[in-house]
Formats: sequence, C-alpha cells, structure tokens
Amino acid sequence: MRLLLALPLILLAACAPPAKSPPGPVPARKVVGYFTDWGVYGRDFQVKDLDTGGAATKLTHLLYAFGKVDGGRCAAADAWADYQKPISAGRSVNGVADRPDAPLRGNFGQLRELKAEHPGLKVLWSFGGWTGSAGFTEAARDPAAFAASCRALVDDPRWSGVFDGIDLDWEYPNACGQQCDSSGPAALPRLLGALRSAFGPRAVLSAAVPADVGKLARADYRAAAATADWLSAMTYDYFGTGGDGGGDPSDQHRTEPHSPLTTYPGIPRSDATASASIDKLLALGVPAGKVLLGIGFYGRGWTGVTADGPGGSASGPADGRYEKGLEDYEVLAKRCPPTGVAGDTAIARCGTQWWSYDTPSTIKTKMAYARDKALGGAFAWELSGDTPDSALLTAIATGLAQPS
Repeated sequence: MRLLLALPLILLAACAPPAKSPPGPVPARKVVGYFTDWGVYGRDFQVKDLDTGGAATKLTHLLYAFGKVDGGRCAAADAWADYQKPISAGRSVNGVADRPDAPLRGNFGQLRELKAEHPGLKVLWSFGGWTGSAGFTEAARDPAAFAASCRALVDDPRWSGVFDGIDLDWEYPNACGQQCDSSGPAALPRLLGALRSAFGPRAVLSAAVPADVGKLARADYRAAAATADWLSAMTYDYFGTGGDGGGDPSDQHRTEPHSPLTTYPGIPRSDATASASIDKLLALGVPAGKVLLGIGFYGRGWTGVTADGPGGSASGPADGRYEKGLEDYEVLAKRCPPTGVAGDTAIARCGTQWWSYDTPSTIKTKMAYARDKALGGAFAWELSGDTPDSALLTAIATGLAQPS
C-alpha cells in the first residue's frame, strides 16, 4: 500500500521541469571619470583632489586626457604636466614633494601614488579629443604601427605600470568633427583590434563614441564593441550656445538643455536625446553591458534671454570663467541654481542668463535609466567640474549601485 501511494509522487517528480539555476551575479557597473592634463593649470585641479574629495573611492576607472596622435602614432601631449613638473608636498597624494631630479614627476607620478592608495582603481591613457583627433586618420592606415607605438609609450620605463590600458576618443571615425574623416566604417574596429593584439587580453580598452545618431550610423560600432571593454556614449552637447561650436549651429540662438535624457515640448530634434543615442547603439547590435552613459559635469548657458523655459531667444553665449557658454557645475549650483527641469535635466534662469546642467537629482534619474536599460555604467566629462566633495560623481556611483 505504501508503494502504491509513493508511485504517483515518483512520477510527478520525474515529469516536473528542472529547477532553475539561481541567476549569476550581475557584473558591477563601471563608474568612469576623465581627468584632464590642462586642469592642473588655471583650474588648479590636481590628482590629489581625487583622493581628498573622495572621487578615487567612487571610481572604477580613471581616464587621463589626453595623449595625442601625431603622425599616426601615440605621443604625450604635455610633457611638463604629464611627467616633468615637480609636485610640492602640499599638492602630492602622499604628502611628499617630488625631487627636482626624480625620474618621474608630474601627473604620472601622482597617478602612481593614487593607485598605491587605491589599488582597485584602473587608469587608462586617453588619446584624441575634439581638437586632437586629426591624427587618427593616418593611424587608421597602419593600425599595427599605431598600436605598437601606443604599447611602447605606455611601457616607457619611467611610468611603466601606471596605465592599465588605452582609451580612444576619436571625434569622429568616418564622419566630421573639428575635421572630417573618410577612413571607412571598419577603421575604429581595426584600431581597437590592433591595440588588443599589442596589449593582450588583460589590458582595458575603451572608446568614446558620438551621441549624434547620424554619426553613429557611419562606423561599425558593433565590431568596435566586440574588442573594446566598453564604449562611452558622449550623451551631452546636443545643443550648443555658439561658444565653442557644439551642437547644431541653427540652435545656437535659442535656449535648449544640452544633455536631455528624453524629449520635451518644443525640442528642435526629437533624436537629440541620450535615450535616442542609446537606443541607436543597441539597435546597431552593441551589447547594453558595453555601453556607458555620459554625464557632463558642466552647464551650457546663454545671455540676453527673457523666457524661463527652453526654446527662448538669446543674444549669445553667457560668460564663463574659461570659455563662453560653458561653466562648471560647482559654480552654477551656487550662482544660478535650477529653476526647473526639461528632458530630465536641470534648467536655470537667473536674470538675463539661462543655463542647463545635470544635478545630483537629475543624475539619479539618468542612473535609473541606465539600470533599466542594463547599461554597463556611466562616465563623467570631466571631474574638475564637480564640487570639492564629489557630489555629482557620488550621485553616479550610488545611482548605479541601486538594485534594478
């Protein structure tokens, strides 16, 4: 009798679907920030500030900008700031002044000290940028020689071990930035492939990619992502003020938020949003986990305005400390605090000026979006614009760490 009762239970167990394995751990999202070599001059933003301000504890990767591409080869752009300038004790990460005859000084010496304090932090040398991308066209003609030059530079005995990989900021492959390129859709994947061969599988390789959906269609970013550890989508500067040529020139005499996540009433171009850029990258076949959302740590602003919301007329770019139409978040948060939101980014009217920028609150919204889209993380351009206590970077790190 007991055997008969047990039989149905045995049959049920045999027919039941196999138990599902528990889901594997979700890869930690990347928190990436750019540190610029020129920031140590007028801005007085030193490597030490990454330590004292708490940024180094939030970052997974630090990108040092920029090296240059000269004659199709990797080269240092500012030898004085990079590795020659003696750092005083008060500006040194470890509190010890550089000897004038020390073999390594400057930012590279400080990066070595920063990594000693934060051994989990990875540092990449970024090459190119808006004004430094012309050399990539020549590099694309001989990717192997380009990669060999980058490997030799990174392995220079004076700073060997400081850098964990390479970032390419080509603006833009097979499209126009400050200059135009016609190297073909496969140029960027070929450069990254050559770098991977030269540096090996353990090196970290990344590339900044445009936010403009038209430019995204011009290069094979799916193939680029297959080699790179991630692609950094520059999801800011959709609309410019005329101060630096950013954005569409036709929009430069009307106020628009420069980094909207979503559309808003009256937006001049519906695809000029971070969500449209991300959707385009995913539609091209780039895995979501290899896409980083870009956050600008600055605002774009106009003067001669009379309207509170976006779309108002303006006489031109507002004054900034270093550049017309541009100001750091640290300054704007005090001088022209937010008066509204458009496209999930902050807007601010103060007198005859109008600014747009991201705040810890809007970054929280953007990080929720990044989690919902299963993106690989986010990056900041660039860290000197943050507050001394790293309010924006903290918002990125905490926002990405929240459960999806």
